[in-house]
Amino acid sequence: MTKSSLSQHDALFKKFLGDIAVARDFLEVHLPPHLRERCDFSTLAMESGSFIEDDLRTQCSDMLYSVQTNAGKGYIYTLLEHQSRPEKLMAWRLMRYSMAAMQRHLEQGNDSLPVVIPLLFYHGTTSPYPYSTQWFDCFADPELAESVYRQAFPLVDITTIPDEEILTHRRVALLQLVQKHIRTRDMLELAVELANLIETWQYSKEQCRSLLYYIAQAGNTIDGEGFIRTLAEKAPTYREDFMTIAEQLEAKGREKGKHEGYQLGRQDGVNEGRQQATRQLAKQLLANGVDRSVIKISTSLTDDELDKL
Repeated sequence: MTKSSLSQHDALFKKFLGDIAVARDFLEVHLPPHLRERCDFSTLAMESGSFIEDDLRTQCSDMLYSVQTNAGKGYIYTLLEHQSRPEKLMAWRLMRYSMAAMQRHLEQGNDSLPVVIPLLFYHGTTSPYPYSTQWFDCFADPELAESVYRQAFPLVDITTIPDEEILTHRRVALLQLVQKHIRTRDMLELAVELANLIETWQYSKEQCRSLLYYIAQAGNTIDGEGFIRTLAEKAPTYREDFMTIAEQLEAKGREKGKHEGYQLGRQDGVNEGRQQATRQLAKQLLANGVDRSVIKISTSLTDDELDKL
């Protein structure tokens, strides 16, 4: 199919289905009854934009309509596939385009997802349409895909799992225990458990370093030195590494303190400079006989401050 003929298909499709009266008849005829009865077609309206990727743009056209349903605003996404060879994963593309329409709905200030009904309109040379429009069939294992996407996604709510159970989670226990309590507990209270886990599962030096830096930055403890010392005592394999990390954290803390002190001193200097300039201006205005009320407005100085000048 030539580019010219493709553009002709596209132009004719949009000329007709861009007419709301035609689109309403098309949807009332072709939507399944259980979906059709949920829609108020008197509210049908065209929506701007297209969701087709560049690699398929010469082979497909699309139209997006909004419609009020008995559950609120919804959309009907119509895709015209006019290529000679049908797209095997078109059902997946329809899902992606529908999700793009949902995302745009959220970006317009809505706080819940709309139902987007995808509808494929095909007029290619292969007949009948050879591929499934059930998007689960796009997976190598449709049954597994359906079992995943038709139920609630797995949730690991670490805040509700008892510490005793977390400690049985082998190599991931260390991460879970720290992240469960990082905002709510003094890490010193957990030092023994953390050290035992580190010694038992022999984490890498990089993992231990990342852990301590994370605790230093996101956690809290009243005795940082005692925390490190406990780790070193209870996890002797890592004693040297922990002490080195402690020294690095201490050095970093001193450097941060210096920097913050410099910034504070610099800001104090700027403020003092501004005050001196303000007082100098007030002196000049007084010397030139300017009314005190005008000087007070111009400099924001009080009567007492002017008297001292």
